[in-house]
Amino acid sequence: MERTGEEKVHHRPVPLPPVQELAAAKGAGDDVPARYVARRAHDDPDATAAAAPVPVIDLGCLCQTTAASGGEESAAGEAARLRSALQSWGLFLVRAYAHRQHYRTPLYSGARRQITHAMSQVTNHGIEASLMDAVMEASREFFRQPLEEKRKHTNLVDGEHFQLEGYGNDRVASEDQVLDWCDRLYLKVEPQEERNLALWPTCLRDVLHEFTKECTRVKDRLLPEMAKLLELDDDYFVNQLGDKADTHARFNYYPPCPRPDLAFGLKPHSDATFISLLMVDNSVGGLQVLRDGVWYDVPARLHTLLINLGDQMEIMSNGIFKSPVHRVVTNAEKERLSVVLFYSVDPEREIQPAGKLIDENHPPLYKKVKVKEYVAGLYEHFSQGKMVIETAKI
Repeated sequence: MERTGEEKVHHRPVPLPPVQELAAAKGAGDDVPARYVARRAHDDPDATAAAAPVPVIDLGCLCQTTAASGGEESAAGEAARLRSALQSWGLFLVRAYAHRQHYRTPLYSGARRQITHAMSQVTNHGIEASLMDAVMEASREFFRQPLEEKRKHTNLVDGEHFQLEGYGNDRVASEDQVLDWCDRLYLKVEPQEERNLALWPTCLRDVLHEFTKECTRVKDRLLPEMAKLLELDDDYFVNQLGDKADTHARFNYYPPCPRPDLAFGLKPHSDATFISLLMVDNSVGGLQVLRDGVWYDVPARLHTLLINLGDQMEIMSNGIFKSPVHRVVTNAEKERLSVVLFYSVDPEREIQPAGKLIDENHPPLYKKVKVKEYVAGLYEHFSQGKMVIETAKI
């Protein structure tokens, strides 16, 4: 969750060292550089944040329609839970397997997988635990490499011009921009023919290809269920994405921060995209979501996917579904990793509230927007601490 977008190559005012290098040079109690100070000390203390009661959705039950087994009734109840989650939080969790006792852990090696079923099972997201572990381990392996190795995948062209894809900081638009305590590797994964494999680290290539396929399968199961909740055609959101829909992978590395009371891992924002699937380091929290003016901790659970809606979904649902404002807080002692896949509508398309959701009692709340321009606008607004979705509201 943790951002994405489509933008051209831009000039970077001053090349900055990776945050990982800054953290290595800092000692306990040291201040962070002034450019990373996003808030006052002891302002909005995170220690008091309550755990968000983020719903855990049983995807297997949600998609079950067999009346003989009581599937339709169970699916209706799960659909009601999903609708509540999307209207209130804008995010939810999906577990790996509903009946883990019926599943013998598979083996995963490179791009080859071996799956063994002890008996029939009800799956949720269905992504193998071994594949999820392999993605996280490959991510750690990349960020643990020497700087000169990581810079072979840099997002700076000729050492000074920023491009979206690659390793490094996010775009720095001005000398007074407040920065995040985070390094990232950002890669386009779909459409497959548009992959820039020169930027893909060797340690990630096989597992990222496989993980992308599995997450896309989960996304394709979810979208018809979301459309049904709005009484739209089952394939409405799938058709809206288009044949040239973008998918980007972002690997976020948050090193220990000596002053977590001053710096954010990621400043508050909402995703400009359609929907995202997030896998987090289950041993370190940090993701928080804003609801009714209160920040809540989002739970981190082993082998669980966090599904997060973006602005594009909020616009198309005419505000019925929410694109949550969220942030990442830093940790003084532990590093944190997250891996997220962002799904976005074809950048050449325009989006607007679905016509079936508009009538005399429900006027459109959002303008028609060009996806490419909207997503590009995220960066300008994010750097200024503003929400780009405000520009789409009528």
